[in-house]
Amino acid sequence: MKFLLTALNAKYIHSNPALYSLRAYAVRQDELAAQDVEIAEYTINQSVENIAASIYEKKPDVIAISCYIWNWRMVQELITILGVILPDVPLWLGGPEVSFHTEEILAAYPQLTGVMTGEGELTFFELLEYYREQYLADGGCGENGYGSRKSNTSANLHQIAGIVYRDPENKRICRSADRELTDISTLPFFYEDMADFENRIVYYESSRGCPYRCSYCLSSIDKKVRLRGLELVKKELQFFLDHKVAQVKFIDRTFNCDHEHALAVWRYIREHDNGVTNFHFEVAAGILTEEELKELAQMRAGLVQLEIGVQTTNLQTLKEIRRYEDLDKLQNVTARLKAGGNIHVHLDLIAGLPFEDLESFQNSFNDVYRMRPSQLQLGFLKVLKGSHMEEMAQEYGLVYRQEPPYEVLYTNWISYSQLRLLKGVEEMVELFYNSGQFTHTIPVLETCFKAPFDLYEALAAFYKENGYAVSQPSRMEKYRVLLAFAMQTDGSRESLWKELLTYDLYLRENCKSRPEFAASQEAYKAWIQAFYQKEEQERQFLDGYESYDSRQLQRMTHMEVFGWPVHLPAQELLEFEASAGQSMAEDGCTAVLFDYQKRSPLDGNAAVYPFAVTKADRRKQQ
Repeated sequence: MKFLLTALNAKYIHSNPALYSLRAYAVRQDELAAQDVEIAEYTINQSVENIAASIYEKKPDVIAISCYIWNWRMVQELITILGVILPDVPLWLGGPEVSFHTEEILAAYPQLTGVMTGEGELTFFELLEYYREQYLADGGCGENGYGSRKSNTSANLHQIAGIVYRDPENKRICRSADRELTDISTLPFFYEDMADFENRIVYYESSRGCPYRCSYCLSSIDKKVRLRGLELVKKELQFFLDHKVAQVKFIDRTFNCDHEHALAVWRYIREHDNGVTNFHFEVAAGILTEEELKELAQMRAGLVQLEIGVQTTNLQTLKEIRRYEDLDKLQNVTARLKAGGNIHVHLDLIAGLPFEDLESFQNSFNDVYRMRPSQLQLGFLKVLKGSHMEEMAQEYGLVYRQEPPYEVLYTNWISYSQLRLLKGVEEMVELFYNSGQFTHTIPVLETCFKAPFDLYEALAAFYKENGYAVSQPSRMEKYRVLLAFAMQTDGSRESLWKELLTYDLYLRENCKSRPEFAASQEAYKAWIQAFYQKEEQERQFLDGYESYDSRQLQRMTHMEVFGWPVHLPAQELLEFEASAGQSMAEDGCTAVLFDYQKRSPLDGNAAVYPFAVTKADRRKQQ
């Protein structure tokens, strides 16, 4: 018998941990499940026809599909096709997208046999046993080699908790008893063979449930937090460390809700750091303790990244969505995390929340932006099935798309046109802030506007007016567009804008083709060659390059001479501008050596070595 577990992931690099957990649990209960259960993962970028054909060719006896907000549209199409090409194969669904309004889903799709609701490990195993018995009772196969529904009995199905199903006799939709929550320490570790996860993100779960009741989130429904045993967690983390996995993404909803558990995990990964693996956690900043902050401060740069859901800084909105955030502490904690220079900090905002109009959202944006996160995620409210937000939709005047991702269109407080404006701002934040490509240009541009939001609003308008491509623009296109925008904003600072963009470009990569906006280096050519010749003889900056000669050094690194001290933080650069005018002092300029073998583990930028170059220095080489 073949029970096929399948999923349509958002990207190839993603995996579906639910499928692997279901199979691993079934195998632990009965080792025969290893040959009965097969996993097939696809992506939403593939055609539904090709996915259906692939499933057909696998000749499954039963199919179960994992359903989420990002794949539900395609799954609906897939259900329809599978019902035609495999009419005798039982078809089940599971996952958060179908665990609510389940009877309506079954009524809409007569092809479906049933839905597994809630946590599925034990439910799936009992369903597997049920179909194995039916398969054997049918003599090992059904018509055309597939399993048959004909011998299904509703009494047996009804004994399986946690399902909603179609009675095979009278076609009525039935619901069995709810499934009790799982002790997650009893769940097996399913990463024993890393071959299935090569070049993919590894997801890990050390707890289930969330103690908070945020009205927009499904995790609020399950308020009981269950922790995986610490000794198990340490053993499994060591497996990832031993295999030098690039990133382990914890899917715990609020990782630090249990301080003892969080501190123990963080201490373990610090003490057993392999210098390669990065760990991602979603945390509540407001409850981080002093001991936890001190532990995080000791981490290797790049070992840990933290995602913090701020969502809004409007106090009335926070109360309404049942979040109780100490905003002063949030700001202080974020500042401490950033000050260490060793942790990637990702902050989230949600547009379209109750009691937040455009002006309020602008304030929230500016408040969070000024915390200088490594990334600022501007998201839009999604009214999820089963959430409290869905229950309150009419009262809030929430009008949202009825198809996934159920995104808000307008509310009592914010209009559709205002949300469209925020969409433009989101795109600009992604291109020019979150990309990390303009770390010196953008902070100076900000000073031309009253507030950070105004910069991105103006950028969005500039893109729209000029018809620039937002979707997947070329690398150099972004630099050219930002230069044009900067010149429109303040054309008197042309040399500064060009040098800032040149600095940002070489900070990221050793370009073989020199950008058209970069100033000529012909006057410094002899001086730069002399610098590398001296570096070949006396290693002052480039340690680790001992086996290379001066020409090789010059190809592997980059030296740029600037008229402005563009390597300085924005405030210091502006102070220099105010005191020195529109150019460097007559006597000198700044040279910057970019070392691409020594990149920052946080942002990937090259190590830089700036130093002053006087006219007298240059004359020595002329």
